[in-house]
Amino acid sequence: MTHKAVLLDTSFFLRFLNEEDPLFKNADGYFQYFIRQEIAMMISTISIAEYCAGGDVLELPLRNLQIIPFNLDHAKKAGEFAKITFRNKNTLNLKDRNIIPNDTKLFAQCDCEKSVEFYLSSDTQSQKVYNLLKQNSAPKFQFIDLHTPFNETFGILDIEID
Repeated sequence: MTHKAVLLDTSFFLRFLNEEDPLFKNADGYFQYFIRQEIAMMISTISIAEYCAGGDVLELPLRNLQIIPFNLDHAKKAGEFAKITFRNKNTLNLKDRNIIPNDTKLFAQCDCEKSVEFYLSSDTQSQKVYNLLKQNSAPKFQFIDLHTPFNETFGILDIEID
Protein backbone atom coordinates (compact mmCIF):
# COMPACT_ATOMS: atom_id res chain seq x y z
CA MET A 1 0.00 0.00 0.00
CA THR A 2 1.30 3.42 -0.96
CA HIS A 3 1.05 6.04 1.75
CA LYS A 4 0.61 9.75 1.07
CA ALA A 5 3.73 11.84 0.76
CA VAL A 6 4.71 15.49 0.43
CA LEU A 7 7.74 16.90 -1.33
CA LEU A 8 9.16 19.80 0.69
CA ASP A 9 11.11 22.41 -1.23
CA THR A 10 14.11 24.47 -0.18
CA SER A 11 12.00 27.44 0.90
CA PHE A 12 10.20 25.21 3.41
CA PHE A 13 13.47 24.26 5.11
CA LEU A 14 14.74 27.84 5.14
CA ARG A 15 11.65 28.79 7.17
CA PHE A 16 11.43 25.62 9.28
CA LEU A 17 15.04 25.87 10.43
CA ASN A 18 14.82 29.56 11.41
CA GLU A 19 12.61 30.26 14.43
CA GLU A 20 12.85 34.00 13.66
CA ASP A 21 11.28 33.58 10.21
CA PRO A 22 7.68 34.88 9.93
CA LEU A 23 6.64 31.54 8.37
CA PHE A 24 8.37 29.36 10.98
CA LYS A 25 5.11 28.69 12.84
CA ASN A 26 3.38 27.55 9.65
CA ALA A 27 6.35 25.38 8.67
CA ASP A 28 6.47 23.78 12.11
CA GLY A 29 2.69 23.22 12.02
CA TYR A 30 2.93 21.37 8.71
CA PHE A 31 5.92 19.33 9.91
CA GLN A 32 4.05 18.20 13.04
CA TYR A 33 0.85 17.55 11.06
CA PHE A 34 2.66 15.35 8.55
CA ILE A 35 4.24 13.34 11.36
CA ARG A 36 0.87 12.87 13.13
CA GLN A 37 -0.90 11.91 9.89
CA GLU A 38 1.97 9.62 8.83
CA ILE A 39 2.40 11.54 5.59
CA ALA A 40 5.92 10.79 4.39
CA MET A 41 8.07 13.88 4.04
CA MET A 42 10.42 13.86 1.07
CA ILE A 43 13.26 16.07 -0.05
CA SER A 44 14.80 16.12 -3.50
CA THR A 45 18.53 15.98 -4.07
CA ILE A 46 17.87 19.21 -6.03
CA SER A 47 16.58 20.95 -2.89
CA ILE A 48 19.49 19.55 -0.88
CA ALA A 49 21.90 21.14 -3.39
CA GLU A 50 20.05 24.46 -3.17
CA TYR A 51 20.07 24.35 0.64
CA CYS A 52 23.78 23.52 0.77
CA ALA A 53 24.57 26.71 -1.18
CA GLY A 54 24.02 28.56 2.11
CA GLY A 55 23.72 25.88 4.78
CA ASP A 56 24.97 22.45 5.80
CA VAL A 57 23.21 19.21 4.91
CA LEU A 58 23.48 18.13 8.57
CA GLU A 59 21.12 21.00 9.54
CA LEU A 60 18.28 19.28 7.66
CA PRO A 61 16.01 16.92 9.66
CA LEU A 62 17.20 13.95 7.59
CA ARG A 63 15.93 11.27 10.00
CA ASN A 64 12.37 12.45 9.21
CA LEU A 65 12.89 12.69 5.45
CA GLN A 66 13.06 10.39 2.46
CA ILE A 67 15.64 11.57 -0.06
CA ILE A 68 14.47 11.47 -3.69
CA PRO A 69 17.28 11.40 -6.26
CA PHE A 70 16.59 12.95 -9.67
CA ASN A 71 16.31 10.11 -12.20
CA LEU A 72 15.59 9.45 -15.89
CA ASP A 73 11.78 9.38 -15.51
CA HIS A 74 11.97 12.69 -13.64
CA ALA A 75 14.16 14.13 -16.40
CA LYS A 76 11.69 13.17 -19.16
CA LYS A 77 8.74 14.69 -17.27
CA ALA A 78 10.80 17.80 -16.42
CA GLY A 79 11.42 18.25 -20.14
CA GLU A 80 7.67 18.14 -20.81
CA PHE A 81 6.97 20.66 -18.04
CA ALA A 82 9.86 22.91 -19.14
CA LYS A 83 8.54 22.94 -22.72
CA ILE A 84 5.14 24.20 -21.48
CA THR A 85 6.81 26.76 -19.24
CA PHE A 86 9.20 28.09 -21.89
CA ARG A 87 6.37 28.34 -24.44
CA ASN A 88 4.37 30.48 -22.00
CA LYS A 89 7.23 32.25 -20.22
CA ASN A 90 6.10 35.74 -21.22
CA THR A 91 2.66 35.26 -19.63
CA LEU A 92 4.06 34.35 -16.20
CA ASN A 93 5.34 37.77 -15.12
CA LEU A 94 8.16 36.19 -13.15
CA LYS A 95 10.67 38.22 -11.20
CA ASP A 96 14.19 38.30 -12.57
CA ARG A 97 15.51 34.87 -11.66
CA ASN A 98 16.15 31.58 -13.32
CA ILE A 99 13.52 29.41 -11.66
CA ILE A 100 12.22 27.36 -14.52
CA PRO A 101 14.75 24.49 -14.50
CA ASN A 102 14.57 23.64 -10.79
CA ASP A 103 10.83 24.26 -10.48
CA THR A 104 10.04 21.98 -13.38
CA LYS A 105 12.46 19.33 -12.07
CA LEU A 106 10.85 19.34 -8.63
CA PHE A 107 7.35 19.30 -10.11
CA ALA A 108 8.38 16.38 -12.33
CA GLN A 109 9.52 14.45 -9.27
CA CYS A 110 6.15 15.10 -7.61
CA ASP A 111 4.32 13.96 -10.70
CA CYS A 112 6.41 10.80 -11.19
CA GLU A 113 6.60 9.60 -7.58
CA LYS A 114 3.40 7.61 -6.99
CA SER A 115 2.98 8.48 -3.32
CA VAL A 116 3.51 12.26 -3.64
CA GLU A 117 0.21 14.10 -3.38
CA PHE A 118 1.50 17.47 -2.17
CA TYR A 119 4.27 19.95 -2.88
CA LEU A 120 4.90 22.45 -0.07
CA SER A 121 6.59 25.77 -0.77
CA SER A 122 6.53 29.42 0.23
CA ASP A 123 7.80 30.40 -3.21
CA THR A 124 5.08 32.43 -4.94
CA GLN A 125 7.10 32.55 -8.18
CA SER A 126 7.17 28.76 -8.22
CA GLN A 127 3.41 28.71 -7.70
CA LYS A 128 3.00 30.75 -10.90
CA VAL A 129 4.82 28.00 -12.81
CA TYR A 130 2.63 25.34 -11.16
CA ASN A 131 -0.55 27.24 -12.08
CA LEU A 132 0.63 27.45 -15.69
CA LEU A 133 1.30 23.71 -15.76
CA LYS A 134 -2.11 23.06 -14.27
CA GLN A 135 -3.72 25.01 -17.14
CA ASN A 136 -1.73 23.14 -19.81
CA SER A 137 -1.15 19.71 -18.29
CA ALA A 138 -2.58 17.60 -15.50
CA PRO A 139 -0.10 17.45 -12.60
CA LYS A 140 -1.36 14.86 -10.12
CA PHE A 141 -0.17 16.74 -7.03
CA GLN A 142 -1.47 19.75 -5.12
CA PHE A 143 0.67 22.84 -4.54
CA ILE A 144 0.46 23.92 -0.90
CA ASP A 145 1.41 27.51 -0.12
CA LEU A 146 3.31 27.76 3.17
CA HIS A 147 1.71 31.17 3.74
CA THR A 148 -1.53 29.27 4.50
CA PRO A 149 -1.51 27.44 7.88
CA PHE A 150 -1.87 23.65 7.74
CA ASN A 151 -5.29 23.63 9.43
CA GLU A 152 -6.73 25.89 6.71
CA THR A 153 -5.19 23.80 3.93
CA PHE A 154 -6.55 20.54 5.31
CA GLY A 155 -9.81 21.95 6.70
CA ILE A 156 -9.30 21.00 10.34
CA LEU A 157 -9.66 22.86 13.61
CA ASP A 158 -6.35 23.99 15.06
CA ILE A 159 -6.94 23.10 18.71
CA GLU A 160 -4.38 21.82 21.13
CA ILE A 161 -5.18 18.67 23.07
CA ASP A 162 -3.42 18.10 26.37
